Formats: sequence, C-alpha cells, structure tokens
Amino acid sequence: MTFLLGFLIAAAVGLTGVGAGSLTAPLLILAFHQPPAAAVGTALVFTMAIKVVVAPVYMKRRQVNVRALGAMCGGGVPGVLAGTLLLSYLDVHRYERAVLLLVGVMVAAMALYNLYRLARPSGAAAGRDRLAWVAAVAVPIGAEVGFSSAGAGALGSLVLLNLTNLTPAQVVGTDLCFGLVVSSIGGAWHLSAGDYNSILLRGLALGGLVGVLAGAWLSSVLPARPLRAALSVALFGLGLELCWKACF
Repeated sequence: MTFLLGFLIAAAVGLTGVGAGSLTAPLLILAFHQPPAAAVGTALVFTMAIKVVVAPVYMKRRQVNVRALGAMCGGGVPGVLAGTLLLSYLDVHRYERAVLLLVGVMVAAMALYNLYRLARPSGAAAGRDRLAWVAAVAVPIGAEVGFSSAGAGALGSLVLLNLTNLTPAQVVGTDLCFGLVVSSIGGAWHLSAGDYNSILLRGLALGGLVGVLAGAWLSSVLPARPLRAALSVALFGLGLELCWKACF
C-alpha cells in the first residue's frame, strides 16, 4: 500500500513538480492515522529522498536557474528552520486539533492558489527578475514547509512564475531544487528528533524512487497542466477533510 502511494505521489512530482509534501502529510494523517508531527517529518524525508534522485535530471537539462534558486534558498532556509522549530516546540498532543486545522487550511489555500494560476490567462513575462522579492516571499513558504511539509512546489512555482522571467521548464526545475533544499533541512531536524514513522517511510521511499523517475521521463511526453489541475482539486479536498477532522 505505501509502495503504491509513494509511486503515485512521486510520479506526480516528476510530472508537475508539485505534490510531494502537500499530498503525503495529509494522507498519512487521514489514511494511516499518524500524529501531525510524525506525518510532517515522514513527508519531509520522503520529499527529500525523491527530489535528490530527480534533481540531477533537471540539472542535466539545464532547467535550474542558479540565481533564482539562491534567492529562494536565502529566504526559504531561515523560514523552514522557524517552521520546524515551531512544530517541534508545540505540545502537539495538547494542540493536535489546532495543528490539524492549520495544516488543512494551508493545504486547501495552496490548492486554490494553484487552481487560480492555472485558470487565469497567461500574461506577459515580467520585465525583470525581482530576486529580492523572491527571497522575501520565500521566507513564509519555507516556514509553511517546516510546519506542514506543504507549499514548496505549488507556492514556490507561483513565486517564480510571477517574479522572474524563467521559462515554465526552468520554474519546475528550479522550484524542485528549492524543495530539495528545504525538505532536507526540515527532514533532518525531524529525523534527529525521531518525529517520523520508519516503516511507512521505507515503503513510500521505495515506491517514490521508481515513481519520480517515471514521472520525469513522462514529463517530456505528457501535458502537465491537466494533471496539475486534478492534483489541486484533490489537495483541496484533502485540506477540507483535515479541517473537518480537526473540528469534529
């Protein structure tokens, strides 16, 4: 079961660049009844594992912009440290419903942002790269990744599309490498704290390593836009389900 789940999530990541942390943590909470901290930690380590495999594919294709990646990391790294620290120092058992509600709201809001971006007509490219703004906006994105494991893919690509002149392929590659950096930092923290499920992680990672390579190969053949739309609808539903679980 976890092998298949890891394969499907990773294939979607290889195709679209989004979905690793956003899908994994909610599914671990809802389907496998994991506590929020363990679900986020497992999702971050899983994200790190699949992105470290697929990142060289995008680098080899010259689809990673080093300057934009540096700006994203400049804001995202302190942000993910802050978000991870917040989750680690909360009394998660006492505030479990509040944490579930926050994660659900984050995932649902991120899905709506992505659907909005897909629905609006493509505009003209930005006049110039606004890397200072990229770094500033990456701070809350990193914090969200550290707290909920969600956001690096969908929100990161949204920032790159609107504040840089990168091509869509460069947006996917650059954002995927940014996700690798922040998930590695957050994942390492959760690993050291023991906030992960090793059995679930093993199955997810085995399926994910196969799935992400398959998705990266298929990305040169299949259109990613319809899959992104379907993925965003699924994420919105998962976010609402988490909110319902937190409230009732």
